[in-house]
Amino acid sequence: MEIRKEITFRFGVIYFLAALLGVVIIVKMFLIQTVDTERWKQIAKDLRTNTSEIQAKRGNVCADDGSILATSVPYFELRMDLAAPRVKRVFADQSDAFSLEVAKFFGVSKYQFKNKLNKAYKKGNRWFLIHKEKVNYNQLQKFKKLKTLKRSLFGSGLIVVRESERILPHGDMASRTIGTLNKGAFGGIHGNIGYSGIEGLMEGYLSGENGMAIKRNYSGHWVDIPITEPKDGSDIVTTINVNLQDFTQNALQKQMETSQAEWGTAIVMEVKTGEVKAIANLGKKKDGTYAETYNFALGHQGCSEPGSTFKLMSMIVAMEDGYVDTADIYDTEKGYWDYKGQTIYDSDWRHGGHGEISMKEIFKLSSNVGIAKIITEFYEDREEDYIDRIYNFGLNKPLGLGFVGEGVPYIKYPTDNVWWGPSLAWISYGYEIKLTPLQTTTFYNAVANNGKMVKPKFVKEVREHGIAVKEFKTEVLNSSICSKETLKKAQEMLAETCVTGTGKSLKNPYFPIAGKTGTAQVAYNNQGYEKDGRKNYQASFAGYFPADDPQYTCVVVIVGPKGKYYGASVAGPVFKEVVGKVYASFLEPRTIEEETPVKLPAVKSGSRNDLLIAKEELNIEVPAEKSQTPFIKVKNGDEKLSVADLLIEEGKVPDVIGMSSKDAIYLLESSGLKVKMKGLGKVKKQSLRAGNKIRKGQTIYIDLG
Repeated sequence: MEIRKEITFRFGVIYFLAALLGVVIIVKMFLIQTVDTERWKQIAKDLRTNTSEIQAKRGNVCADDGSILATSVPYFELRMDLAAPRVKRVFADQSDAFSLEVAKFFGVSKYQFKNKLNKAYKKGNRWFLIHKEKVNYNQLQKFKKLKTLKRSLFGSGLIVVRESERILPHGDMASRTIGTLNKGAFGGIHGNIGYSGIEGLMEGYLSGENGMAIKRNYSGHWVDIPITEPKDGSDIVTTINVNLQDFTQNALQKQMETSQAEWGTAIVMEVKTGEVKAIANLGKKKDGTYAETYNFALGHQGCSEPGSTFKLMSMIVAMEDGYVDTADIYDTEKGYWDYKGQTIYDSDWRHGGHGEISMKEIFKLSSNVGIAKIITEFYEDREEDYIDRIYNFGLNKPLGLGFVGEGVPYIKYPTDNVWWGPSLAWISYGYEIKLTPLQTTTFYNAVANNGKMVKPKFVKEVREHGIAVKEFKTEVLNSSICSKETLKKAQEMLAETCVTGTGKSLKNPYFPIAGKTGTAQVAYNNQGYEKDGRKNYQASFAGYFPADDPQYTCVVVIVGPKGKYYGASVAGPVFKEVVGKVYASFLEPRTIEEETPVKLPAVKSGSRNDLLIAKEELNIEVPAEKSQTPFIKVKNGDEKLSVADLLIEEGKVPDVIGMSSKDAIYLLESSGLKVKMKGLGKVKKQSLRAGNKIRKGQTIYIDLG
């Protein structure tokens, strides 16, 4: 019993002490909230006033080789505490000298600055902005050396606010993909934060962690004493290749200026990894120039009807379901076909169309009628089967890249209210749907990648102090978009299109390419398909290269070109130039088999001496030594060249067919003729017959080509 009483007593003491502690805490909270409210408010105010954040250095955004695409440079805002005691003591005597020095330093009017300074002083302004422009570190050091900025004068009130400004060493290059910064919380008190592009996507790595400092006033100067040091942001290594980006952007820029289009984008993706090596976006500004105004490649403004590049998706669906084969014959009629109250046209309908042709020819000639007939024949009244196949490709979903403003695709479903009579036919060749150019790139890249669809990749790794701390692997979206048999047929059709089809103008002598042209009539920002009597077109080309060993996929989309608007003639030149640059810089040159015949270069008629020089430089057989005349006629052949003397008779029109413009003009003007010419290359036609007698002051017209 004694033990039980002892234990009960001890527990009672413990309970009593706990209850007493609780009462003390409650009383203290009451006193803080009521009696000492003002005191604690003042303490909180002092903490806010006397502490400041030390901004962490933002990490760099780098290209795939580590070269810098975006970095932060420190700049300083200059302010003045005009209520500081020493400033008040010297203001009357020194304000004039101070105004003169500041005005000279910034190149402004002394009287305007002094007037602004006096008004601020009268108000007791403790945060007076000396000049709206920030200064760099070197300028800051020079500013501090002004005579009136001694510590005993205005220097006692100087406040230097350090800010970091984001700069892009390569200018506009890929700027929309690199991204932008926005002011953070409370109008930027806590610095700039990543908003769009990679800056926004990787904000958590780039921003770092700010430190904390206490403000102390020593002899009239405010000094920040660090409490916790900031942790600088990490560097982000992107997939962008500076050289390839430069090639792509320059090629797009030239074509945009030539076509005077509204906007354009070009994307280059590495086939196996999905790494986006180049992504150029150019929009037309009000002054008619072009700049990276928006990320059309992946943003919602670039989400539009793809047109004929979508025919690849339709053909894969029909082949995968076993309905058609590349040799099947369909009647494309005279290039137009009425379907459910709407007329479907081919681009060459005015020339009579193609009639009965195979499915392979339908694809390479880009027949809208042929594609529509195939899809409607097998999927009419079972439209869901066709659309479900398209959905299974993943084309109805965003790519999930994490970028702000990523475009959302739109592919209507047969049960939707907006589905109407000819929808199935129109969708089959790329209308009544919307895709971003990057989604089209992703699908074509899957075809190049033997059916494996990989997610576009923009970031390779995160680095701290030059050491990789996190790597981003390639993400597979769809391990196989279709069977190997269907895939092989699709690849063959794409390759043939660039040999004998609508893309034949894009082929090059170095390696085969594969792709599809696209031409679509698109709406003016949802304001209809015509504006002021003019139609709005979108030209595109989607393809990959080399066709027999795909390394890169490239998609070009140009909207609103003036004049020519077909995919091959507007988007095609950009693709072709990129291919050429990539071949020269990134792909191994292919060896030429010994038995491959080498075609002789085309040689122009003209100066005998020039031809002899060309013979030596090119190491070709030219029997020019036998000729006795200063000018000779050249007949080109695949394996050899033949030459003949060109006799020039005084007073008669010389024969300049086949000559360069330089030699032709020299001969004609030497004969007393006035020359007018048009075109480039060698002379194809001359208006005066060779050998005719020349009349004084007579003009001859020559056409070059």
